[in-house]
Amino acid sequence: MIERIENTAGFEKLREEWASLLEASASNSLFLTWEWLSTWWRHLSERRGLFLLAARRDGELVAMAPLALRPCRLTPLRPFRSLEFLGTGSVGSDYLDVVIRRGGEPEAQEALAGYLAEGRIALELAQLRTGACAAAELASLLRQRGWSALQARTDVCPFIPLAGHTWQSYLATLGPAHRYNFQRRLKNLSKHFDVRFERVVSEAQRREALALLVRLHNMRWQGRGGSTAFHTAGLLSFHNELSRLALDRNWLRLFVLRLNGEPAASLYGFRYGRTFYFYQSGFDPRYSKYSVGLVTMGLAIRSAIEEGVDEYDLLHGDEAYKFDWGRDTRELTRVRMYPPDVRGFMLRTADGLSRAAGKMVRRVLPRRVGNGLAGGQGFGAWRRIQTAWPR
Repeated sequence: MIERIENTAGFEKLREEWASLLEASASNSLFLTWEWLSTWWRHLSERRGLFLLAARRDGELVAMAPLALRPCRLTPLRPFRSLEFLGTGSVGSDYLDVVIRRGGEPEAQEALAGYLAEGRIALELAQLRTGACAAAELASLLRQRGWSALQARTDVCPFIPLAGHTWQSYLATLGPAHRYNFQRRLKNLSKHFDVRFERVVSEAQRREALALLVRLHNMRWQGRGGSTAFHTAGLLSFHNELSRLALDRNWLRLFVLRLNGEPAASLYGFRYGRTFYFYQSGFDPRYSKYSVGLVTMGLAIRSAIEEGVDEYDLLHGDEAYKFDWGRDTRELTRVRMYPPDVRGFMLRTADGLSRAAGKMVRRVLPRRVGNGLAGGQGFGAWRRIQTAWPR
């Protein structure tokens, strides 16, 4: 039986069942926890409508499709509503998915596919883990019911396998130049400063350290086009509540690097299960000559190893510095599903045209700007063309 939940009170009541279901699923990750998604709903859902689909068998929750109904966009090309995952958008959720209890996948997938097929609302499923997500099977079942699809690789998540490693054995896996650079930079800091790498463990520390992280991050990007990590009131309130919840659950890994007592850098992450998720960082540009950002990353990895995690996930983005620390990657995919009716045909046609235009933009413009425009960053990306265009 499928139950549709459309109000916040119903969402709140699912907290304990949600945690049990997620732990028993193959999709278990930080970004599918009730804490992450309910906080996103409260602070970042904007004009979307809640559209949770809960599948039950004999009263037990066996599957959850954590969806939101996005209203018609203000563009002639997309005049219809669509369904998308909770957690979508600039907050940076990775590995979004349908959550299904192990052993109940076929029955639950069929029930969800049947419900969605009957509703005939287009689906836009982003940040899927390629080749390892329940949503891919759901999409396949909808295809069997006449739906069409557009699929695209959208990003990559570098990660570091750490199972069985000590700090020294992990260092031995790094390239010799990077290993030497980290050790030299850390030694140099210790020579000139009293170095302390502190982890937040109290609510008072959390409030202070989160404000510090935001300030250092923005200082880092000031004059370089800015950052969208903490640029709205909604994002700031999201992280304030989420970090508080994560501290209560012992998931929060918020670090401050202090030099002679002064904050020089900060790193914001989470330890969930056997994985450390690196989320964001920042540093004071006054200490840039000491490579405090590099040192902070290395010390966070060392801390994760000492905690016994199996993996350090650097999350989406193919920035070069991530590959100094690890070489393994996962791909992320976006799947758009269109119902077999006139609205579905119009949406697929519009998305196909948009996709073709995006490819053309990326061929013509510098890589960073082209990707921003094609990805829908719009006017803000256009404003950066003048400085990004080579002279």
